[in-house]
Amino acid sequence: MAKLTNCLDTFSIYVGTYKKYNEGSIYGEWLNLSDYSNYDELLQAMQELHRDEDDPEFMIQDYECSEFFIKQKLISECHLSADIYEIADQIDTSDYDFEVIEAYAECMSYYHKEVSDLLESLSDSYYGEYSSDEDFAQTTLEQEGSIPENLPSYIYIDWEATARHLMYDYMSSNGYYFRN
Repeated sequence: MAKLTNCLDTFSIYVGTYKKYNEGSIYGEWLNLSDYSNYDELLQAMQELHRDEDDPEFMIQDYECSEFFIKQKLISECHLSADIYEIADQIDTSDYDFEVIEAYAECMSYYHKEVSDLLESLSDSYYGEYSSDEDFAQTTLEQEGSIPENLPSYIYIDWEATARHLMYDYMSSNGYYFRN
């Protein structure tokens, strides 16, 4: 599976300081996390941005990122985890596109606290991407050999009902399917 993007490509933070905020200023800048190779580089850029303060206390005043990072508590108002780049590396070096990981985390209601546990669990349950539950059911049952190859033409399968029943054992999000 070829990966075209880094999971931090669309992750931006607006960085100000508490001192400026308390003085009535929201001066800061948007920083794209993908422009930095690690947390230390990002921190250095933040310090350079607010070099007019001796010991700036950074304030993440706004952010734009995937819901995944918010639900994993890697970012919140005024907080960015120092582990963000390590976690992004785990995601980017996994066998899955970030969209698959996001979909699985959503299906699991963000149950896994550790991304490594999430990725391990994902590898045991991922079934692929399908356009509908019916497409998933038909493909899965055909691949498992559950449907006879020489099914008479006068027998029709109600794929909607079959999918509805099959989905008791599976879950899906954004077209990605996983075994419960």
